[in-house]
Amino acid sequence: MTQYDKKALDAYWLPFTSNRSFKKSPTILASAKGAYYYTDDGKKLFDCLSGLWCCPLGHGHPKIAEAVSNQAKKLDYSTAFSAANPDAIELAGRIAAVAPIGMDKVFFTNSGSEAVDTALKIALGYHRIRGEGQRFRMIGRERGYHGVGFGGMSVGGMVANRKMFPTGMLPGVDHLPHTHNPSEMAFSKGQPKWGGHLANELEKLVALHDASTIAAVIVEPVQGSTGVLVPPIGYLERLREICTAHGILLIFDEIITGFGRMGHYFGAQRFNVTPDMITFAKGVTNGVIPMGGVIVNNNIYETFMGVQTPEYAPEFFHGYTYSGHPMASAVGNTTFKIMEEEDLISQVQKLEPILEKAMHSLKVESSVTDIRNIGLAAAVDLKSIAGKPGLRGSTIFKRAIEKGLLIRLVGDTVAVGPPFISTQQEIEDMVAILLQIIEEVPAA
Repeated sequence: MTQYDKKALDAYWLPFTSNRSFKKSPTILASAKGAYYYTDDGKKLFDCLSGLWCCPLGHGHPKIAEAVSNQAKKLDYSTAFSAANPDAIELAGRIAAVAPIGMDKVFFTNSGSEAVDTALKIALGYHRIRGEGQRFRMIGRERGYHGVGFGGMSVGGMVANRKMFPTGMLPGVDHLPHTHNPSEMAFSKGQPKWGGHLANELEKLVALHDASTIAAVIVEPVQGSTGVLVPPIGYLERLREICTAHGILLIFDEIITGFGRMGHYFGAQRFNVTPDMITFAKGVTNGVIPMGGVIVNNNIYETFMGVQTPEYAPEFFHGYTYSGHPMASAVGNTTFKIMEEEDLISQVQKLEPILEKAMHSLKVESSVTDIRNIGLAAAVDLKSIAGKPGLRGSTIFKRAIEKGLLIRLVGDTVAVGPPFISTQQEIEDMVAILLQIIEEVPAA
């Protein structure tokens, strides 16, 4: 790294990073190809989490690179306010075609955080138009991650993301308990058998606040950012029943689970539960150009179209400068085509049992306290160093870099979600190396 580069690095404030530690020994990802990153000093790293759950097709796909180049020459930017571009229209159609039946309207944003805040606004607007403007409460879930907008932080349940910003939280938000109970479900493969009854906690919140004040419930089908917490059998189905009974909208945050990670286009289809809205981002463009959005059911859309305003006035006063960006839309369409041409949904289904078997082989290590998996996602919980939670995980991350893995740590939990293009050998090698690292970095 040159002297100039060091000065530039000092100017860079990294997100969700210990900047003090990082700048003492930075990891610089200089290039990527297929399922691998390459650092500026020549290390080859297997991409264990598909970027940040967002690059399922791997890196440097020639068709995506071509789409970016062609679109930049043809239409680099266009407004989405009272105008549209062909690629955004095509992408909306593609998404609607693979979404759960009845969910066929798409509102584009630029990120998952924006998608969540948009969904919350749609929920408030929907109830207000229907004459139930008193429905303002949002119900999230402990250990949930819904981005870093003030709305997403409010319904989210990650303490570290919330504690510095209490005065910015939305009023009237409450939270369901999370479903992870290692004493009842440790080392589950797929959906745990225990825990479906925890959905009934929503009935308690309904009784506490009165259903007439609750606008929406938002949950991740699988809680990815806090360590791949898999929903118990019957849990999501029961949430759907309770929301329907009380006129509450159900939002699935599928920013991680959407676009194939669960072996279906959406987790809603994997679990056979249809929400009222789905938020998406990440995989829609393979992480190449930021994009997100909200899929809504036709009833919500038609309610907005029936608002009592002149036909020439907007029905929903919301949007972004880059909504439906033509560059992102072109990449999204190309990503869809690649998924179809390479039959990557089927590939995920084939790799799921391979990942499951490999990850659960880590149970032989005594400091492993839990392993769980579903689709092409898994996590392993490790005993912490006494009095220093997170230190073991941080050390394991650095050791993994040395051994050729780029992994994702959540405290002392290792989460993996390899690219859909991974081979059986790559997955087995990833886990074998991970076992070596866990053994080399003890809890005591």
